Amino acid sequence: MRILDRSVYVGPSLYAHFPVILLELDLGALEAWPTAKLGAGYVDALIQALPGLAEHGCSYREPGGLIRRMKEGEGTWLGHVLEHVAIELQNCAGEDVTFGKTRSVDGRPGVYTVVYEYAQREEGIEAGELALKLLNSLLPDDLRDRETTPDDWHWAEARDEFIRYAQRRALGPSTMSLVRAAEARNIPWLRLNDQSLVQLGHGKYQQRIQATVTGKTPHIAVELASDKEETNKILGSLGLPVPRQELVQSETGAVRAARRIGFPVVTKPYNGNHGRGISIGLRTDAEVIEGFAKAKEISRSVIVETFLEGDDHRLLVVNGDLVAATRRTPGHVVGDGRHTIAQLVDIVNQDPRRGIGHEKVLTRLVLDAQAEMMMTRAGVHAESVPEAGRVIYLRSTANLSTGGTATDVTDIIHPDNRDMAVRAIRAIGLDVGGVDFLSTNIAESYRAIGGGICEVNAAPGFRMHVAPSEGTPRDVAAPVIDMLFPQGTPSRVPIAAITGTNGKTTTSRMLAHIAKMAGYTPGLTTTDGVYIDGQRTVEGDMTGPVSARMVLSDPQIDLAVLETARGGLVRAGLGVREVNVGAVLNVQSDHLGLKGIDTLEQLAEVKRIVVEVAQDCAVLNADDANVVRMSAYTDAKSLCYVTLNPSHALVREHIRAGGRACALEAGVNGQMITLYDKGSHIPLLWTHLVPATLEGRAMHNVQNAMFAAAMAFALGIKLDAIRQGLRTFDTTFFQAPGRMNVFNEHPFKVLFDYGHNAHAVAAMADLAQRLDVPGRRIVVLAGPGDRRDEDIRAIADAVAGRFDHYICRRDDSLRGRAPDEVPKMLAAQLRSHGVGDAAITLIPDEQEAIEHALKQGRQGDLLLIFADALVRSWKQVIYFRPEGTSPPARTPAPVAASKPEDAPALADEAVLASFDGLVRDERGVRFSRDTED
Repeated sequence: MRILDRSVYVGPSLYAHFPVILLELDLGALEAWPTAKLGAGYVDALIQALPGLAEHGCSYREPGGLIRRMKEGEGTWLGHVLEHVAIELQNCAGEDVTFGKTRSVDGRPGVYTVVYEYAQREEGIEAGELALKLLNSLLPDDLRDRETTPDDWHWAEARDEFIRYAQRRALGPSTMSLVRAAEARNIPWLRLNDQSLVQLGHGKYQQRIQATVTGKTPHIAVELASDKEETNKILGSLGLPVPRQELVQSETGAVRAARRIGFPVVTKPYNGNHGRGISIGLRTDAEVIEGFAKAKEISRSVIVETFLEGDDHRLLVVNGDLVAATRRTPGHVVGDGRHTIAQLVDIVNQDPRRGIGHEKVLTRLVLDAQAEMMMTRAGVHAESVPEAGRVIYLRSTANLSTGGTATDVTDIIHPDNRDMAVRAIRAIGLDVGGVDFLSTNIAESYRAIGGGICEVNAAPGFRMHVAPSEGTPRDVAAPVIDMLFPQGTPSRVPIAAITGTNGKTTTSRMLAHIAKMAGYTPGLTTTDGVYIDGQRTVEGDMTGPVSARMVLSDPQIDLAVLETARGGLVRAGLGVREVNVGAVLNVQSDHLGLKGIDTLEQLAEVKRIVVEVAQDCAVLNADDANVVRMSAYTDAKSLCYVTLNPSHALVREHIRAGGRACALEAGVNGQMITLYDKGSHIPLLWTHLVPATLEGRAMHNVQNAMFAAAMAFALGIKLDAIRQGLRTFDTTFFQAPGRMNVFNEHPFKVLFDYGHNAHAVAAMADLAQRLDVPGRRIVVLAGPGDRRDEDIRAIADAVAGRFDHYICRRDDSLRGRAPDEVPKMLAAQLRSHGVGDAAITLIPDEQEAIEHALKQGRQGDLLLIFADALVRSWKQVIYFRPEGTSPPARTPAPVAASKPEDAPALADEAVLASFDGLVRDERGVRFSRDTED
């Protein structure tokens, strides 16, 4: 039994709308050994190792269902069992995950796809690995793989190490409580590092937290709270109750300070936290020296202060209000006159609420050096049997992380003590702060019975409040979220996701341009980079989940446009849990045969993810049957159809029912892009006024403009801004590199495009027929080497008979093909359509093919060039000089325009310079377009 492959999905995917891991698992010989055949002993041993599996309902949807499934009939197969074990292992580490499904792979006996939910990426991966080892370790000797689990492998050790591994990577309980409170308010969040730095909200609305320190916490307040001596002075100067203390740097100084203050005393690090390095109730010089040494391990300076009698209380203040009060008790055992201290510790640790670290609401007790010191002070040792009722403390401080317990006392705290805590936090300047207060009775005023503030915490833990050992749990995270995001304030930016086989990049750029014209600061992900407010910040193919996260993390943006490619969806899922507007432009044959996507129906299922998670509006191409069927899978508030056919029956009925649509309608002045919504008929713009459509002739860009308009309308952008955006967006190489770029400076016209599948090539060929061309039509044709043979032949089919001359080439990257294989395939397919040999030229190298085409061009000709290395090829076009013309004098390039509408005025040198940082290989500058497409 082995894992063949693994995919980690960070967001909505084919398998779930939340993060899941997919394993391709080969059972090998174990395909013949379902659980019933392995026997009841195998199942019982598994349940003994992971008792929580007894609660799994499986297909029976009730506790015990999994056990029934494993024992009844022929049982179930180990791929299915591994799914449940991986889930339960994460549950043991404190994660709340439940989803899983396992399916056999058609045509591959013994191979299964195992899908299970995860909370943390690395933990989820490790859970799958450990599940495999556990299942293997329980097999009979003749079936067990000893390479997977050697004889010296021990389950209990591996389980505990996994829990510690998971907790080192998990958000702490305080941070997690804030994240859960944010989720309750529907506020999105992103984890920014491997620790506790979290972004709440998107774009310009974001707030950050690190544990319980917020982005609004003043730095100077944190510094003051960390300086225990200065804190003591400030609070004392305001008349608040604080112990007398001195700062020392040596053992001698500590002893002298203790004598001046008066025994008993406390020693603690100058800038420690979590109770580390603190020693209390020190009554002799020797104990002070020992306490000093312990504190010195944490901090260069040590504080010696008066020991205050009383219980340790944590008073939590958020935004000027006391929200919780807890009495903390150090880790301890209570004698029963029969068991040793070591045995009592084991008994206490059997409490199901106790776990390793922050795994559960309480932490296990440990007999370590500090416990030995406390027992020595009490005159006992681990094998002592304390009398019944005697309390043996194993820690000097009451932190939950060291085994302490917490009792909520919020309802009984005296008003004076409440006001004292609020004043202390305000004095330090914290928005979220914890006051450590010692008092013999928190229900009585400190003015009457005494007590004192021993510490102020700038990053107070929340675990003791949200999950106390005794008393009422307090929702202390919600007030923090309400402080960061007052009710009614935004936390999300509008998100539009665009997918489809062709037109994604142009439509995404159009929509981002419209948004900018409307006054937004858009973030855009495309196949050539990430753009923030029109400026490219990252280069390369950025159409997957990483780029989506990048845009939403940017503090400038207030609207996101995400070009979403098939590759990213198949490999890692969508980068966001939901979008406001999702659009599918078309589903055409491209990339089939890759990553298990072999049919158009399967490709449509992948692209459908975008509309499945759309919340406000799903925008669908009514002229594509595969896209229309997606309407049954969206829960968006509204559905908008886009059609080039004004007589479309489905769209007509949709409009009559009050639905939304964008249709192309004929008029006296040409064709009008028209919106329909709730019975309103809204003429938007004549197509010939959209520069990107070449006076309405480029029908594929007419459709792209319609999608951009429909999405902008769904995002609430005003009609005039939509019109202005479409009228100022063109297809210059600057605004849309490789997307129907036109060059008119030669005696012949050049159309330059990145089309690399039959549908895209056909659209450009159709445009070439619509244009008035007094001369010849010449095409430079290619196909990506990793496409199926039928897809490459379909590219030739799309142009056959529509041009006077065909130049067949290949891309720089062969992608597994022979150097001249693709050009020969294209030529053979053209000949099958009756194209003569004289009209076909084979030039495999892209640069040589383009150069040949340019030299063939004459007055009035049209050259349609399908390019792969876009920057290099565009330079060939604009720098080419026909025979008999002299090269122009080179002038310094002007400064790049700050606004997209100014871009056409840029010199070609400046335009190309802006793209010179793209992905490079040994052949020069080129786009790496298929990375995520």
